[in-house]
Amino acid sequence: MEIAAGKFKAKCLKILEEVGDVYPEITITKRGIPMAKLIPIGNKSKGQYFGCAKETIIFKGDLLSPINEKWSGDEG
Repeated sequence: MEIAAGKFKAKCLKILEEVGDVYPEITITKRGIPMAKLIPIGNKSKGQYFGCAKETIIFKGDLLSPINEKWSGDEG
């Protein structure tokens, strides 16, 4: 579903209740240009990015200790 920002503002609470149940996602537009996408928080569909890389990064070595190398940002 696509909705103009002004109409979304006027009906925000009702639309929030409908996202996920009635509409899988809602695109909010301003002067016909898409500005934001509203999806339900429990939605596991394409576009769910928060936490998607959990436990996929491997750190090697010590990331917290100083490296004791000169850096141009250290010069005053």
